[in-house]
Amino acid sequence: MTEGRDHGGGIDAAAARWGGARAEWLDLSTGINPLPYPVSPLPADAWTALPDRAAQDRLMAAARGFWSVPQGAAILAAPGASALIARIPALSAKGRAVIPAPTYNEHAAAFAAEGWQIATEGAGAAKVIVNPNNPDGRTWTAHDIDAPLTIIDESFGEVTPEASLIGHAARDGVLVLKSFGKFWGLAGMRLGFAIGDPRLIARLAEMMGPWSVSGPALATGAAALADTDWTTATRARLTSDAARLDALLSGKGAAVVGGTTLFRLYEVDDAAAWQARLAAGHVWSRIFPYSRRWLRLGLPHPDRWSQLEAAL
Repeated sequence: MTEGRDHGGGIDAAAARWGGARAEWLDLSTGINPLPYPVSPLPADAWTALPDRAAQDRLMAAARGFWSVPQGAAILAAPGASALIARIPALSAKGRAVIPAPTYNEHAAAFAAEGWQIATEGAGAAKVIVNPNNPDGRTWTAHDIDAPLTIIDESFGEVTPEASLIGHAARDGVLVLKSFGKFWGLAGMRLGFAIGDPRLIARLAEMMGPWSVSGPALATGAAALADTDWTTATRARLTSDAARLDALLSGKGAAVVGGTTLFRLYEVDDAAAWQARLAAGHVWSRIFPYSRRWLRLGLPHPDRWSQLEAAL
């Protein structure tokens, strides 16, 4: 995590303040699936050999099929969507980047680091839309693709496939970002994708360099993207668990603002007080520097709902 930016996580700091071993903490401050995709044993050469073209081609074919990538759009795999976010601002001359707020703050940080002017509305040389948005779950439409460089961050898009804008990925100046760590729950694998304008994808590929994605990530990603049964079952489970979380929090006086089925956003009387009360039960939540009343919670592991209920 980049120091000074607002993110989820930080269990070590929470444990230092409220006590308890790390394993005792229930981290609901992120939107990572608590039941990750089951990683199968990998062949030895996935660990020992430089990733080969065949492994990369298998992953690209699986990604193109899973997301129904339109003809004319190119795909690039990278070590996490964050690695792509950091490099995208260098694809165009500095100007005005429109990033509607509130949203995931790494986009603004990346553009600012490259010397861009950041705005939250109006027209600009670049625009970033997070679809669905983090933290409120807002979705966007094709009418919002209106800048010469438009980045559509669909890191949480696997839970709302009907709202995806992937069908516009072949348009000039469009890049759609996908994350493997959220829906598949394997954030430590560091795998993400940029899908879009072939000219921009080619430039990003040059920036990333060869072998940017590990052999284990190539193999696991290809298997997971092809496993439609797991995808279907996971979407159903997340929908059910999100509804259960809403009912639980509503019963304690929180009002549902929005979110996705991987994280829920609530309005409470005092978010910092709620976070402290949950932390006393070793449950870590997410609050925001721009709102004293917003509290965000991810989904607990099926075996740990009782810990959340007790903390509340």
